[in-house]
Amino acid sequence: MESGNMDTDSPPGYNQYLVARSVYSEPAFQEENEKKVIVQKTVQEKLQKSCSCTSRRALLIVKSFFPILDWLPKYRWKEWFVHDLISGVSTGLIGTLQGLAFALLAAVPVGYGLYSSFFPILTYFFLGTSKHISVGPFPVVSLMVGSVVLSMAPDSQFTMSSNNTGLNQTVINTVARDAARVVVSGTLSFLIGIIQLLLGVFQIGFIVRYLADPLVGGFTTAAAFQVFVSQFKQVLNVPAGNYNGVFSIIYTIRDIFQNIGKTNICDLIAGLLTFILCVVVKELNDRYKRYLRVPIPIEIIVTIVATGISYGANLQQKYNAGIIKTIPSGFIPPMTPDVSMFSEMIGSAFSIGIVAYAVAVSVGKVYATKHCYAINGNQEFIAFGISNLFGGAFSCFCATTALSRTAVQESTGGKTQIAGLISAVIVLIAIVALGRLLEPLQKSVLAAIVIANLKGMFWQVLDVPRLWKQNKWDSVIWVFTCIAAIILGLDLGLLAGLVFGLLTIVLRVQFPSCGALGNVPGTDIYKEVKKYKGVVEPNGIKIVRFTSGIFYGNIDGLKSGIKSIVGFDVIKVYNKRIKALRKINKLIKKGQLRATKNGILSDTGTDNDGFEPDDDLEDPEGEQNPEVQMKEVEIQVDWNSELPVKVNVPRVTIHSLIFDFGQISFLDVVAVRSLKLIYKEFKRIDVDVYIAACDDNVLKKMEECLFFDDQIKPDICFLTIHDAILYIENYRKFNDASDPILEKISLMQESKEPLEYTDIDPPIEDLDAQEEFGTNHCFILDNSSLFFRHILSYSYEHFFNASSILILLIFMPFTAIRQFIYGD
Repeated sequence: MESGNMDTDSPPGYNQYLVARSVYSEPAFQEENEKKVIVQKTVQEKLQKSCSCTSRRALLIVKSFFPILDWLPKYRWKEWFVHDLISGVSTGLIGTLQGLAFALLAAVPVGYGLYSSFFPILTYFFLGTSKHISVGPFPVVSLMVGSVVLSMAPDSQFTMSSNNTGLNQTVINTVARDAARVVVSGTLSFLIGIIQLLLGVFQIGFIVRYLADPLVGGFTTAAAFQVFVSQFKQVLNVPAGNYNGVFSIIYTIRDIFQNIGKTNICDLIAGLLTFILCVVVKELNDRYKRYLRVPIPIEIIVTIVATGISYGANLQQKYNAGIIKTIPSGFIPPMTPDVSMFSEMIGSAFSIGIVAYAVAVSVGKVYATKHCYAINGNQEFIAFGISNLFGGAFSCFCATTALSRTAVQESTGGKTQIAGLISAVIVLIAIVALGRLLEPLQKSVLAAIVIANLKGMFWQVLDVPRLWKQNKWDSVIWVFTCIAAIILGLDLGLLAGLVFGLLTIVLRVQFPSCGALGNVPGTDIYKEVKKYKGVVEPNGIKIVRFTSGIFYGNIDGLKSGIKSIVGFDVIKVYNKRIKALRKINKLIKKGQLRATKNGILSDTGTDNDGFEPDDDLEDPEGEQNPEVQMKEVEIQVDWNSELPVKVNVPRVTIHSLIFDFGQISFLDVVAVRSLKLIYKEFKRIDVDVYIAACDDNVLKKMEECLFFDDQIKPDICFLTIHDAILYIENYRKFNDASDPILEKISLMQESKEPLEYTDIDPPIEDLDAQEEFGTNHCFILDNSSLFFRHILSYSYEHFFNASSILILLIFMPFTAIRQFIYGD
């Protein structure tokens, strides 16, 4: 059977093909193509394979856990070390300043920002799979840590009385407060490390897939706004409360504007100048990066200059400027995490750990793709988990990566994590020797540096119009997550965005598109009728495509789509036909109807114009069981002709319905039962249902859910839509040619001569209600003619059966004599 054709008018270079094969139903194809026998391994075999160990496998396991063993022996010292050295020094200087600045976001003393820029790098050097990310603090994660720290160690817990000026005043014990906050941040980092390590060990790196790019974009933009507000408070140096939770950002903005008159002009000027210089120079670095071997380290220059001016002009004493004051020199001993806090911070620790991991892996994948290597998501979980465990023991807050710092490490020529190790050495020098030199630095300068680094996050707002054009759902997720994170806080906002994103997936699956397909003439290609002009629907056939898996949540959508495509309601058509048949049957029994040869109806008949909503009350008798109704009816009617009774029966213009299952990926039990019901409903009104392009797994699920039975055979399933179409056309041609002498006789109303009507015995074959109802031939015959027709039909179906032909020849003369005598 030809299923494709050669197009001689195709453009040059296009392949043309001609396929000739048999029409394949699923059983026919499986009969010719035997399936492979897949032997499922037993649990014992799986355990034996997973627990078996060879020297090579042991080496691979060790290398997967310590990636440094794989890349360090291959390191090209002469070619790469100079690049890593330059990159490491540049990244280390920027990392030092960002560590100080991001410590303000984490609500801990700035010196602990240096520790957070040092310790996590050491462990990631051995365990990480990314060669380019710079491990350390990130503003969004630091702000989330700060929210937990402020909620568990607020200023109100550390107030004390003071009478230094002769008046009793309530002041804050900053020493005790800072010590408590360091314990909280270190414990939080330790708990985050445990969570990340467990997720990596149990291979749950896939969880980050649910943090879609639009969700992450909206969340990080909201976090950037919160970072801006918190740092703008530092630039102005105005008193404002430390809020956490729902509407915290609103309360902070309120306090800033209420106290705007208390702005410290010295800090404001220093912050504005720093911000302008950093933004301008960073823009120049981006524009002329092809000419600059090393970007201009504007943060370092500004910090050195600002520290010198603050120290020389004594800005704290003269203008009451807010300065760092104290940076501890050297290292502090390791701390023991306060396990009793775990229950209070477990929810926040999980959300922070997921966000930190998602940011790091997203950035790592960008540079891994650029430099043609792969990163292991589960190993990254393990690497960051151990890094945060190690860092938490040394009073660090949660580490991930910063976009700007990683960009510097890669753009300055960094090749491997040796650049990261060198950057840690630079931070170490700052911790041991240079930290105290930065004590006069104004906090507004650090805040301005943080704000200047938020430019890339704020520019993500431009993604919204692009997403709206590409996918409106993604745009809505972006906006919803951003607004939720601003209003509810970062932790609840992330959860709300995640739930909303999953809800949109459910909605998209629950309300997928359902369209009618048509054939591209001369091909075996089928496309949606609404989208293509030249597509033609096969006569009497409707092809339905549903673009989603079918489950209990969207089965009603499938039914609505079918009703819209076929143009009628199956249940209503069936009920109307039952009502009409009952009335016709009564008229026949009363002798008010008879059959004629010309098939012309009287003028009083009702034209069957097609489907019209019928709001009339149903016949009370119509409330009976349909099976009982069908057994009372002994006639068959051509429903596309005029009817002799006053009943509006919807016109059914199709004889076949094909479901395209090419895009159906899964079915559940409810869907299979509903499909079975749909099949039987269409069968009642003499519409055959077929399934095309059904995936093997979906077909197996249908078999397991008992879709196929004595009435529904696997033969209704075809490999392609074209196979189903060719089968239907051949099947109907054969049926039309197999009974050529049967005449379609219509019914007449109000005839003067009574119709010769005799109750007939049931036919030899025991037909059910649907088979009695399912024919388009309309005829009323007496016993002998009906018996003759049965024999004739049987002979055509079994024309090689000699006994059938013999019976036909015996009864034909008797029937001819009877027709001559009675003239019927």
